[in-house]
Amino acid sequence: MHTFPDAKTVARALKPDEPVILNRPHAAKRAAEFFVGKFPGKVLYAVKANPAPDLIEVLWDAGVTHYDTASIAEVRLVRGVLPDATLCFMHPIKTPSAIREAYFKHGVKTFSLDSIEELEKIVEACRNPETGEPAQDLRLCVRIRVSSEYSELSLASKFGCDLLEAPELLQQARQHCDWLGICFHVGSQAMTPFAFVQALDRTRAAIAEASVVIDMIDVGGGFPSIYPGMEPPPLEDYFAIIHQHFYALPIAYNAELWCEPGRALCAEYSSMIVKVEKRRGSELYINDGAYGALYDAAHVAWRFPANALEDDLRDGLEDFAFYGPTCDDADYMAGPFPLPADIQAGDYIEIGMLGAYGAAMKTGFNGFGDAECVIVTDEPMLSLFNGTRVREDSDNVVSLR
Repeated sequence: MHTFPDAKTVARALKPDEPVILNRPHAAKRAAEFFVGKFPGKVLYAVKANPAPDLIEVLWDAGVTHYDTASIAEVRLVRGVLPDATLCFMHPIKTPSAIREAYFKHGVKTFSLDSIEELEKIVEACRNPETGEPAQDLRLCVRIRVSSEYSELSLASKFGCDLLEAPELLQQARQHCDWLGICFHVGSQAMTPFAFVQALDRTRAAIAEASVVIDMIDVGGGFPSIYPGMEPPPLEDYFAIIHQHFYALPIAYNAELWCEPGRALCAEYSSMIVKVEKRRGSELYINDGAYGALYDAAHVAWRFPANALEDDLRDGLEDFAFYGPTCDDADYMAGPFPLPADIQAGDYIEIGMLGAYGAAMKTGFNGFGDAECVIVTDEPMLSLFNGTRVREDSDNVVSLR
């Protein structure tokens, strides 16, 4: 993979007709070191956010040893890249064959579940095939449903048992595992640490009702990155408030605290160069879009930072919308994306903060989707980890005393 100093250099050197993905390994390394060094527990990378093998290796080298996988394909991928990593199968609904392969072939011991049916499936799939004896080393995580009201993207509907179901499920799971945890997900891009307070309060209620020993609390993902119009509080505030409420839970004295960041670890890893193919008023037709790395810009109106790469654009900024390259009218991104008012066909734009879900969501619809990847050594367009944000005393963190 070729290395360049920045996006402008890439555009001038390659003059690309297809999108170019710009990867910044140093940015992902810095984010991982931040989490590993400051989160008061174990950090799992949520592989779904960006499954690129190069990125997974960068995170491993930066100290991330545990990986949240959501499919047998992700289990195979990470095990192939990292033979010594600890893999956790955290999708609450899995096929028996996927469970068996993960357990017997890839050494996965940790499984998430949110129903009695899934518990029975895991127990049965992990039986010794010769003796029929149940597995003695299962590590089970019961997922409870929590609110996503403080997050930009909700994850409150699909998975998780409610508080009426949780006690019985915890009691049943305790009988079949060596180690029992509770996990939840507050939703993607949680814009306040209090999202985790609500979730941990629900966790406390579930534990109290079940009266079982809990060995681990997994607060999931939801840790935010920074985008136009979305500047979150310092991540240290999230860590501090989670730490406070974790230690107030009725759990085992040696219980572990886990988190599963995806977006926060990889958002700054990638940006993309696109080419303007046509201008129609305040609409720019570009060569990536709703079926490519800009899926979120189209489908959930996510605003990514955009920067024109031509030196001869001198007019003031104007708000633009984008159309992608396919024949589908849904290939539209409303933005707004502020760019020089004199931008035109043939010009290049860098779109930032695409490391999370951008590469993972690309398709080949309509024959589009090819993109060269290069490494750049400059800073991401926006960053939570480059030292420019100074954490001051915050009202977000309060004492429990």
